[in-house]
Amino acid sequence: MKISTKGRYAIRLLLDLAENKSRFISLKEIAERQNLSKKYLEQIVPLLTNSGYLKTNRGYQGGYMLSKNPQECVVGEILKITEGNLAPVACLENNPIECERSETCLTLPFWKELYKLISDYLDGITLQDLLDGNIKNTRK
Repeated sequence: MKISTKGRYAIRLLLDLAENKSRFISLKEIAERQNLSKKYLEQIVPLLTNSGYLKTNRGYQGGYMLSKNPQECVVGEILKITEGNLAPVACLENNPIECERSETCLTLPFWKELYKLISDYLDGITLQDLLDGNIKNTRK
């Protein structure tokens, strides 16, 4: 699994809005602060708006604002919106599994467990955790 720039930039965009939550913010401002392409952010914004993460305001003083509190914005959900399925292998992209070998596949339990670990980890982190620096290295 590799997270694309779309997923990474979406998180940066939402974090920027969370840090500057007192007003609507233009994409130009966010792009400059985050050193990102405004045109690329324009492609990401509709996904986040349609999913209920952003409020929009047109005109003078217009822009974007988080529509949820940062502690309600789950990183796993954001990545699923921007990346689609986060399964580490193609056979887990559908539920139920459509692979003809699923009944006899010796590696399927391994891939399922990896997918569960990835999902549990990403679904356990919010934008607020990222803002607060609450990401711990759990490796020994």
